[in-house]
Amino acid sequence: MPSEIKEILSKMTSCTEESASLILRAYNFAAEAHEGVKRYSGEPYLVHAVGTAKNLAAMRAEPRTIAAGLIHDTISDGSATKESIEKEFGNDILFLVSTVTDLGKIQYRGEEAGRRAESLRRLFVGAAKDVRVLLIKLADRLHNIETLEYVPEAKRSRIALETIEIFAPIANRLGMGQVKGMLEDGSFAYAFPKEFSEASQIRQSQQKDLTEKLERVKKTLLKKMAEEKIVNFQSDLRIKHLYSLYRKLERKDMDLGKIHDLLALRIIVNSIEECYKVLGIIHNTWRPLPGELNDYIAVPKINGYQSIHTTIFTGDGGVVEIQIRTHDMHNEAEYGISSHIAYDESGKPLKGGTLSKKLNWIRQLIDWQRDTKNTNEFIESLKTDFFQNRIFVFTPKGDVIELPFCASPVDFAYAVHSWVGNHMSGAKVNGKIASFDTELKSGDIVEIVTREKAWPTSKWFEFVKTALAKKQIRLAIAKKETEKKIASR
Repeated sequence: MPSEIKEILSKMTSCTEESASLILRAYNFAAEAHEGVKRYSGEPYLVHAVGTAKNLAAMRAEPRTIAAGLIHDTISDGSATKESIEKEFGNDILFLVSTVTDLGKIQYRGEEAGRRAESLRRLFVGAAKDVRVLLIKLADRLHNIETLEYVPEAKRSRIALETIEIFAPIANRLGMGQVKGMLEDGSFAYAFPKEFSEASQIRQSQQKDLTEKLERVKKTLLKKMAEEKIVNFQSDLRIKHLYSLYRKLERKDMDLGKIHDLLALRIIVNSIEECYKVLGIIHNTWRPLPGELNDYIAVPKINGYQSIHTTIFTGDGGVVEIQIRTHDMHNEAEYGISSHIAYDESGKPLKGGTLSKKLNWIRQLIDWQRDTKNTNEFIESLKTDFFQNRIFVFTPKGDVIELPFCASPVDFAYAVHSWVGNHMSGAKVNGKIASFDTELKSGDIVEIVTREKAWPTSKWFEFVKTALAKKQIRLAIAKKETEKKIASR
């Protein structure tokens, strides 16, 4: 068995003889289809196929997805046909390969934005049918980023920027934190070389001192956990991804003193009960920093992320973050949706991917793009409505509404219902009357006051953030103008 196959199998959560046989067949099929084809680096194209499969295995994808990853380019960059793939691997793998292949067969016309928009439209339509399409594209992109240095410079910067703006946020929305960080950090130097150098120097200057402080905290905490009979846990130091650090520095006016999670101590325990027990131990030992406790177990992020984050004064002049989660929460944070579609409850590989409630945003996106003819508007809506930094606010009944960073009560109203937005006459945030242009924050409780005769005005465009709100406001204003014209006749 080739060493590449052994490495793929070693990365898989579990592997039966049948799965190993399938992946070996896919490897041999790819080797034959890509024979003689080279990449920019001069390496055989098979290296990319294997790299994509390794990434899928590390993502905990199921065997058929890994096999599809091995042969995903055999039609577009090889000698295979859809008929040969169907004959060898069946309809399920053919669907995955042909869907990924079709994404690269678009006949581009017009501006670059038009090309990207059409590619993304097809990507999300394919993902709505089977989310494994997204996993393969992410694994493919991740390996391309790992070899980006060999790509021509003009194309290299475009790929890097697209990865940061589109593909890394997709990984984030799928709950795949590890993949998101790797995509961003791998692209950062090529998309923003000056900022990459700056962030690298900042992180390097602080890493040694923070590591020493956290090691002392870790030693004390583990001793106290042992005294409380908390066993079979994991602990490690997590360094913040470089691009994530830079974005946070931007939001904090480049003040490193405001960044408390450059390096964090992560504690992984067996149960939710133990999570809160560890939190109690921490706060009884060190003084917590006010306002820096985030309980994502009680209120998970929209992508399923759960953990408790608390920031403490170390007692030696330092401030550090500690994260507490269960093993299941850790798997969710690292692998996201891929861990859910990998195997069923009996441990058998799933034959198909399903679009769970956590992927409703894909359906929302498809609905939005059907009504959006302007390609620039579509791509901008991706960045703001679906991929920008998110906040989570609540209705008075406790329902969670997800909005982009700095969204207003008007954005909230339209997210609830178009009628609520169109007839909004006032807003309360956390029980207090708030202006329409108030910037909402995560955790806010928002109540919208409506009135039958209330109606949107063009002034709202100055502060709304979501494409949905902007669209509904335009429609409402146009409707009112039409009614006025008819009445004046």
